[in-house]
Amino acid sequence: MEDSLVLQKSLDFAVRIFRLCRYLSDEKREYVLSKQLLRSGTAVGAILWEAKYAQSKKDFVSKNSMALKEASETQYRLELLHKAEVLNEMEYDSIYADACKLTKLLTSIVKTAKAGSLD
Repeated sequence: MEDSLVLQKSLDFAVRIFRLCRYLSDEKREYVLSKQLLRSGTAVGAILWEAKYAQSKKDFVSKNSMALKEASETQYRLELLHKAEVLNEMEYDSIYADACKLTKLLTSIVKTAKAGSLD
């Protein structure tokens, strides 16, 4: 089922983000962006968890759209950390790829829901 796939992927992603933020704080002494990254990166799954219990199709679309926005914000922060040379290429590539996959999956869910294919 697509919704359980996205829930699992968002949880796995949140764990990776948590570990990355701990690394950024402990090893790189980067506190401001790591805190913002932690908030946006873990918000995706929290919002999707709420969407499981959406009260209507409109509510479902809204919550998934919010999760998509948080995923996009997370991509921005990852790219910023990379361009600022806080994350090296190897550290950046894998987690950014996961963020892109999650964003694509959420985009698909939102488009499908808006088209009326999900009840």
